Amino acid sequence: MYSRRAAGGVLALVTGAALLAGTAPAQAVAAEFPAGDEGYHTYAEVTTELQKAAANHPDIAVLSSVGKSYEGRELNLIKISDNAAADEGEPEVLFTCNQHAREHLTTEMCLHIVQRFTEGYANDPHIRSMVDGHVIWVVPNVNPDGSEYDISDTDYKYWRKNRRPVEDGKIGTDLNRNWGYKWGCCDGSSTRPASDTYRGPSAFSEPETQAVSRFVDSRAAGGKQRIKAHIDFHTYSELVLWPFGHTQDDTGEGMTAEENARFRDVGQRMAATNQYKAQQSSDLYVTDGDINDWMWGTHKILTFTFEMYPTSPFPGFYPPDEEIVRETTRNDAAVDILISEAR
Repeated sequence: MYSRRAAGGVLALVTGAALLAGTAPAQAVAAEFPAGDEGYHTYAEVTTELQKAAANHPDIAVLSSVGKSYEGRELNLIKISDNAAADEGEPEVLFTCNQHAREHLTTEMCLHIVQRFTEGYANDPHIRSMVDGHVIWVVPNVNPDGSEYDISDTDYKYWRKNRRPVEDGKIGTDLNRNWGYKWGCCDGSSTRPASDTYRGPSAFSEPETQAVSRFVDSRAAGGKQRIKAHIDFHTYSELVLWPFGHTQDDTGEGMTAEENARFRDVGQRMAATNQYKAQQSSDLYVTDGDINDWMWGTHKILTFTFEMYPTSPFPGFYPPDEEIVRETTRNDAAVDILISEAR
């Protein structure tokens, strides 16, 4: 355990107040982050902020859910567009955060995106232009059960997986090894339920990956995927990663030289704005069943993982809350590049 003191298809659109109605009792509910890190947002606080964004900007923001977690929490989804209540056929962008429970800075990143594009719309012509020309979708908590469990006592638990029980009394599947494209193909995940990279008993065995993938599938109409670009935020290492993760080959089945060149170009341009390192995902290590391989391999969505601050094991997964503003705004220009590539 880690002590800050010791170490230094979219569901029916609903109003914010209705989102939490009927939610099943959760097994671990965090009242607050460990002492000193209260600037981070718990699941309930994130939900409140999303409700405020939708209530304060009803013309451009609509709050809904892609489904429920294992413990019954809504997987909140917010849509931001100039006419959010309508389906205008504009190119769409998706941002997902917090697949891994202990990576709380990523939730702050998604919340920052929501607040930036809603609060800035009225007075910032650049933000207005991006919102007017796109649909921006944000899922701030893909793994709310795990993140609440990670902070449910006085110390962090270093918990990574979700909270669905598996075999032999073990709990949790690594959601970012549970996606269906090349699931379990290439020694990039574990078959051991005790492992942090346990991939689950089958592809899409987990309610969280099922819900997000159904939403993405639902955005394909007439054989054409409307979501054109995507970032999945993680911590840590300060990297911009692109597919594939399951193979170290740059090109091959599912990736032409031209497609790889576009990934490299966009990834390097984004990394130039935030001083991250840009590379193919498998150059770091081989993974299979991850979200980016599925997004590209199944839907040809221009998809990246951002490994956020820091670069080193300390403060690792738990940077002080004083770093939130600097490290989320650090990605503003990169987010804008990604949105501009949605076409």
